[in-house]
Amino acid sequence: MKIWFHSWRAAIRIARRDAWRSKGRSALVLAMIALPILGVSALDLTIRSSELSPAERADRTIGAADAQFKDAGYGGVPILQDPLGELNTTAKDYGDGAWPTGETDVTKSLPAGSTILTDSSGSAKVTTTHGLLMTEIRELKAGDPIARGIMTLLDGRFPEKNDEVMATSHFLETSGLAVGSNLSARNFDRPYRIVGSYELPGSLKADQVNALPGAFLAPYAKAAEKDGLPAPGASTTYLVRKPGGFTWNMVKELNTKGVVVASRAVLLDPPADSEVPLFQKEGWGNFNDSSAANVAELAALGTVVGLAMLEICLLAGPAFAVGARRSRRQLGLVGANGGARSHIRAIVLSGGLVIGVGAAVTGTVLALVLTLALQPVLEEAMGQRFGAFDVRPLEILGIALLAVLTGLLASIVPAVTASRQTVLASLTGRRGVRRSSRVLPLIGLGAVLVGGAIALFGSMVSEQFIMVAGGSAIAELGVVAMTPALVGLFGRAGRWLPLSPRLALRDAVRNRGRTAPAVAAVLAAVAGTVAVATYMASSEAQYKAEYQAQLPYGAVSAFVMEEGGRDVPAVRETVQRLMPVDVRADVERVNVGRPGCPLWGGGEGCGRYEIVIPPANECPMYVAVPGGADPTERFTPEQRRKMTAEDWRCRQSSNGHGVYTDGGLLVGDAKVLKVLGIEDAGAVKALAEGKIVSFSRAQVDENGTIGIRQVTDIAAADKAAEAGRPAPGKVSSIPAYRVPGSPKSYGLQALMTPATAKAAGLSTVALGVYASTDHLPDSEQRQKLDGELTKLGSTVDVHVEEGFVNDNNIILLALSVFAGLVTIGAAGIATGLAQADAEADLKTLAAVGAPPRVRRTLSGFQCGVVAAMGVILGSAAGLVPAMGLRLTEERQQIRFHEEAVAQGWRAASDLPYVPIVVPWETLAGLLVAVPLGAALLAALVTRSRGAVARRAAT
Repeated sequence: MKIWFHSWRAAIRIARRDAWRSKGRSALVLAMIALPILGVSALDLTIRSSELSPAERADRTIGAADAQFKDAGYGGVPILQDPLGELNTTAKDYGDGAWPTGETDVTKSLPAGSTILTDSSGSAKVTTTHGLLMTEIRELKAGDPIARGIMTLLDGRFPEKNDEVMATSHFLETSGLAVGSNLSARNFDRPYRIVGSYELPGSLKADQVNALPGAFLAPYAKAAEKDGLPAPGASTTYLVRKPGGFTWNMVKELNTKGVVVASRAVLLDPPADSEVPLFQKEGWGNFNDSSAANVAELAALGTVVGLAMLEICLLAGPAFAVGARRSRRQLGLVGANGGARSHIRAIVLSGGLVIGVGAAVTGTVLALVLTLALQPVLEEAMGQRFGAFDVRPLEILGIALLAVLTGLLASIVPAVTASRQTVLASLTGRRGVRRSSRVLPLIGLGAVLVGGAIALFGSMVSEQFIMVAGGSAIAELGVVAMTPALVGLFGRAGRWLPLSPRLALRDAVRNRGRTAPAVAAVLAAVAGTVAVATYMASSEAQYKAEYQAQLPYGAVSAFVMEEGGRDVPAVRETVQRLMPVDVRADVERVNVGRPGCPLWGGGEGCGRYEIVIPPANECPMYVAVPGGADPTERFTPEQRRKMTAEDWRCRQSSNGHGVYTDGGLLVGDAKVLKVLGIEDAGAVKALAEGKIVSFSRAQVDENGTIGIRQVTDIAAADKAAEAGRPAPGKVSSIPAYRVPGSPKSYGLQALMTPATAKAAGLSTVALGVYASTDHLPDSEQRQKLDGELTKLGSTVDVHVEEGFVNDNNIILLALSVFAGLVTIGAAGIATGLAQADAEADLKTLAAVGAPPRVRRTLSGFQCGVVAAMGVILGSAAGLVPAMGLRLTEERQQIRFHEEAVAQGWRAASDLPYVPIVVPWETLAGLLVAVPLGAALLAALVTRSRGAVARRAAT
């Protein structure tokens, strides 16, 4: 034991001294190992610090209260809830019957002696320096001790009067207001003074205004109703403090009164799942604790960590081999003085241990320092404050040990290689000739075959992505194992090359021990890049084929979605002024009930309209049946499949995708057809004759008319629908013209003029505008339009049709750059090793009269050869997993399509289009630019003249 300790102690001292002597090489390898450790450690610290403890979570949600009470919304019937108070349902299962709805008085369930603080939330459009901004309004007495912890005061003070508010810092930044400014809301003349700014620790980017209870929402609702606008909704919870708190049994007792309770005591000490009645109900299990999901996450994490370690080992291995080559005389002296091969292995392995420990310490310390220094930046990016700076020593130690393990693994092969050299060869600098292993390529070939079979089975039979990914990883490792043999095959191409590249290729083949790891590292990086690039290019082709334009290219639409079209004239004028408009088409919508009903329907005195589908044109699978049952259940899957494929009434309309139009019906003139690119003289003539133009075959009855039903009693209409009867209401029959064929109408199903609507007894309200443009509006024009429309205050839905936009170009470029950097780095390491090994050869070339530039040229070709071999092999290896994943997706989507057709969904009859596209531009960049760049860079940084040769001592 003592001998073992002293021998390793001496080996570590020698390795430490050698690492210090070769600072550049040591710093390179240390940075290579420390960077991943830095990233993983910083990620662990960030995630753990952002995870809130139960006590911290309770402070942010219920402050210093013992519980939060809220109405479940089931009219006071008994309910079941989870311990967190986030999930709830009725204790009784009402099935297909009517479920209870309505409010209950939560205050009646409060225990005697409780202290209560109301917390209400709503929304309003408040005035800003830029216009109006939809903002959450929260009425909570934030200065009360019960609310401590919910809000963090940053500046000023809490509101104390009804005309005072405070706002989040994000709202102040967005709105341009400040502490001391006045604030009000749209159609609400009552001013409020901002007396403070605060933040919500769990939502730093929230736009919220805080007022005292009853000071804002109720007066604002009264003002809205006075102007004929719908009152904004508001929800109220109650923060309750009670001596002794609320146990889980007390929570369940309160649930019987229809009240949801989030108890601090339960949050800090939650009950077992077996004691939660909600989790015992079918379909309401505790999905937060899924062991299968945890296993999958661990497996994915283990795979990523393993591949990262493999990549680092492949890159760092040649660097340790460089050190062993440079120290071979020193190692030879160890052997000459009685050192065994194990001592030589220990010295080289100690080099990996020293570098690994240094990388672990450096990466861990930098992670701690950077995470602390960047904590405000990280919190802003995540949108929430850390609970506490949480350092898990075991996790940090485990991550640090990965660095040590990586350093040791990277030095194993150089250690074994150095120990096999004879003492004479080490002292004289001579190298014997060793045949490469014949077993390793066979193992690699077997891994390629087995991995390929697994990936093929996963993509063609099982539809399991994990099998495709696992099989591809095994196959890639097999290619890595075959790399020395493949490098030898590349050497046969040297006979057709000029002198310098031929020398570089032969040197790479002759010294496979240093070439193969570098080629394998390049192979792994390029394979991953090619796999992701191929998958993304294939997905992009699929998305492009599936893309459905909402408007013709370059066209603009702007619809006002609320307030009865009050701001529509201003919207139309703004679009005309700021966009390169060619043709402008103003449109209106049908309005049922009082003037100015919202687009989405609902509200007091508001109804809706329906386009009546003649019974003969209805798909049999969708004819309503009494009781609200699923009508498709009347047919077998084969009958559904046949109707979906053959019956035109049951097929999905190709015109259903476009800018939202209420019911597919718009009121406008022939300019709408021109903007949408519909050239039909019959349609223009029909509009002039007072007919309604239809793009749907199902809408027009046998008499050539379209019926429009005005529904004023929404409740009666819903009851009629449940009974399978038509909704009650007046039906207006309008002569119709159906556009022949299937022109692209971008979601528009019917169009009529205002005069036709008036003649049919239909009232209309302004909706917005369609506009075609001379050219696609640029970003500056769109920003100006958005800015002007924001000032109006109404919610305006603006769409500019840009066609299919590829969002993956920057990702593919980043992947190519990453692969290029890794390739150049690996090739550079191999070149450094080659120069260390080939110093004697270079001196020989100089001695026989070779010009100085040969040294630079040879170095460049050595680097380029390694890069080229890795890129070629990696490109071939990377195509396999991408193709396997796409084939798996194709089988899954075809199966989903067949199931949808069998269930009677309105799906198109065409099979899913799942192409496999090879990104030739990315491959060309990797195959040409990366090796060429690596070669040029190596040639530039290499000295053309070496050191003066001295006669070696004998």
